[in-house]
Amino acid sequence: MINTIRLTKEFTFETGHALYGYDGLCKNVHGHSYKLAVTIAGTPIDDPTNTKFGMVMDFSELKTIVKEEIVLPFDHATVLNINSPHLALADEMEKRGHKVLRVNYQPTCEMMIVAFAEKIQKRLPGHIRLISLKLRETGTAYAEWFAADNS
Repeated sequence: MINTIRLTKEFTFETGHALYGYDGLCKNVHGHSYKLAVTIAGTPIDDPTNTKFGMVMDFSELKTIVKEEIVLPFDHATVLNINSPHLALADEMEKRGHKVLRVNYQPTCEMMIVAFAEKIQKRLPGHIRLISLKLRETGTAYAEWFAADNS
């Protein structure tokens, strides 16, 4: 019997952003303590000679992927849309030694999670599927991405 198992690893990072053209307070540069849950699926390795015997994927391997693709670039960075007038702000912040991440999308929770899914999927081994992401922006607000909704 082959069992498909889902694994979830959680990550936290601090990120600032501003929403260009938004009609509320989030048009101003502000930050969040993000929490990202990454769920993958696969079958446990059944070769007893394999050092990863019994694992779908070593949690440390998943951690490396997500840290390199998401946590390290986004942590303590200010994320700004390259297509907005925030370009001058980004230039000035960088001149003053601030970490700025320029993206080609509106840096909402919704659009960030789409970008995160693309980045993580590219790095997963072929036998592992990305099932879902949950990006918590505040204690009461989050976005979710499910592979089943996007196939």
